[in-house]
Amino acid sequence: MPAEKTETARASATAQHASFFRQSGWLMFATIAGGLFMTAVHFLSKAIPEAEYGQFGTFLAVAMFIPAMPLQMVVAQQTAQALALRREHELSGLIRAAWLGTFLVWLVGVGIVFLFQGTILQQWKISNPMALWLTMPVLLFTVWLPMFYGVLQGQQSFFWMGWSMMANGVGRMGIAALAVLVLHWYAPGMIIGMVGGLFLALVFAIWPTRSLWLPSPVPFDWSSLLRQVIPLTLGFGVFQFLLTADTMFVRASFSESTSAFYVSAGTLSRASMWLVGPLATVMFPKLVHAKAKAQKTDLVSVVLLGTLIFAGGGAMGLWVLGPWVVKFMFKPSYVQQATALLPWYAWAVVPLALGNVLLNNLLAHSLFKVVPALCLLAVGYAFALTQFHDSPITVIKVLGSANLLLLAICAWYTWGGGKQEAGVLSPKS
Repeated sequence: MPAEKTETARASATAQHASFFRQSGWLMFATIAGGLFMTAVHFLSKAIPEAEYGQFGTFLAVAMFIPAMPLQMVVAQQTAQALALRREHELSGLIRAAWLGTFLVWLVGVGIVFLFQGTILQQWKISNPMALWLTMPVLLFTVWLPMFYGVLQGQQSFFWMGWSMMANGVGRMGIAALAVLVLHWYAPGMIIGMVGGLFLALVFAIWPTRSLWLPSPVPFDWSSLLRQVIPLTLGFGVFQFLLTADTMFVRASFSESTSAFYVSAGTLSRASMWLVGPLATVMFPKLVHAKAKAQKTDLVSVVLLGTLIFAGGGAMGLWVLGPWVVKFMFKPSYVQQATALLPWYAWAVVPLALGNVLLNNLLAHSLFKVVPALCLLAVGYAFALTQFHDSPITVIKVLGSANLLLLAICAWYTWGGGKQEAGVLSPKS
C-alpha cells in the first residue's frame, strides 16, 4: 500500500508539472508576443519630440501605478478558492460587486481630475490637456482588465488570458501607429492606442468568463472577505509600488529629456517580467486550489529556479547588448543617457522578480504576517526617494535596495517567519 501511494503521488506530481509547464509555456509565449507589440509602440518615439514621449511615459506610469496587480490577484484567489469549494453563486456576486465598485471609484477619480486639471498639467509639464483626458478611459480599462484576468487566472483559463494579452499588444501598436504616423497626434495618439488595445483585450477577457458572473448571485460574508482582500491588496500593492513609483518620481523631479531617457531604460528593464511573470501567474491559483483542498505541491521551488534563470539572463543580456538595443528602439539622442542607466536598472529588477515568486507563495497560503513589514518597506522606499535623488542612477540604486529588501523580507517569512492561517470566503449566515 505505501508503494502504491508513493507511485500515485509521483504520477500526480508528474501530471501537475506537465500541466504547469504547458500552461506557463503558452502564457509566456502570449506575454512575450503581446509585450513585443506593446514595446514596439516605443519605436514611435523616433517620430515624436522627446517632451511628447516623456508625457506619454508619465501617463503610462500612472496607468501602471493603478493597483491592477493587487486587484487581479485578489480576484484570482477568490475565484480559485470559490471553484475549489463549489461556491460559484457567491463568486458571481463578488465579481458583480467588484465591477460596479470599480466603476463608481473611477467616476470619483474623473471628478477629482476635473477639479485639479490645471495643477496636474503644470506639475507633470503636460502641454496638451487632450492627453490627460484620453487617459481617463485608459484608467478605467486598466482596472477592469486585471479584474477579469483574475477571473481567468483563478479558473486557470490561461488560453483566453493569452489571447487577450496578444490582442492588447496588437491593438495598441496598430492604432497608435496610425494616430502618430498618419494623424501626427504624438502623445495623445499613443494614448489612443492604449485605449484601443485595452478595449480589445477586455472583449477577450470578459466573454469567456460569463459563466461565472451571469449566474444569480447569493450573499457572502463581507467581513470574512475583507480579512483576505485587505492583506492581499496591500501585499501585492507594495510589489506594484516598487515596480512603478520611480518613473513618476523622476518625471516630477528631472527635466523632460532626462525623464524620457529614464522611461526608455525602465521599459527595457521591466520587459524581463514578461519572461518570469507567467510562471508566478500560473503558480498562484494552483497554490490556492491546493491549499483549499489540503494538497501538497512543490511548484514554488520550480518557479523560483526558473525565475532566477530567466530574470538573471535577461539582465545579463541588457548589460551586454544594451547600447545596441537602445539604438535599435529609440532615437540616437537616447543612446548615451539610456545606456548608462540600463545596467543598473536591469539588475535592480532581478530581486523584485524573485521576491514576487515568494510573495505569491506566501499570499496564496494566506500567510499574511509578511504584509506589515512590506508596508513599512513601501513607506521607507517613498521617503528614500525624496532624500536621495541627485541623479537618475541614484534613484535606481534606491529602487534596487528596496527590491533587495523585498526579497529578504519574503525569504524570511517563507523559511523562518512563522505561519498563520486565515479564513475563507463563506456564505453569509
